[in-house]
Amino acid sequence: MDSRVIAELILHLGRIASGDGFVSGLTPVQWAGLRYFAQANRFSRTPSAFAAFHGTTRGTASQIIKGLVADGYLKQTRSKTDGRSVRLDLTKKARAFLGDDPIEALVRAADALPLRVRGNFSAVLQRLLGSVALEAGKPLFGTCETCVHFEGDGCCQEGMSAYECGFVKEALTADELEQLCINFESGKPAPTRVGTA
Repeated sequence: MDSRVIAELILHLGRIASGDGFVSGLTPVQWAGLRYFAQANRFSRTPSAFAAFHGTTRGTASQIIKGLVADGYLKQTRSKTDGRSVRLDLTKKARAFLGDDPIEALVRAADALPLRVRGNFSAVLQRLLGSVALEAGKPLFGTCETCVHFEGDGCCQEGMSAYECGFVKEALTADELEQLCINFESGKPAPTRVGTA
């Protein structure tokens, strides 16, 4: 298949999956904001990380965030160490709303693929994303287990965490391992999981 056709299919799929205009009272960019903050780890739930992830200006990102805060979907928490920076977290209202996400049809379509196809497809998309991000000079977000900064083997020694981020020198919880991170640097192979063959 022609490479341009593949690129057009990816773009077309994204347009259809994100919905037209308002869905449950939110615009596509507001849905993108909710999705991002639902997937991002605590180090990446900031206005600048959101702007970097979506390839937009900080001003545009701030406007999207301001609207989500005003509508009660996000809450801001000032940093205790740096009073200027804020962390953004989803509210209960936002978590309840995510069930109406317009991309659920795409999630169901991906779920219907055989497990091996899903794994191969995910690897191909990650490779495409990495190439495009590199060419565009954009950061590549990813998850802990394939990041060069990921430390730990899941075994807890007394007084030590089972996992740690070497970039920020902080302990990680098991839940955080699959969340998106702005400090991600590719370099480790994906872990082999039982039952994914």
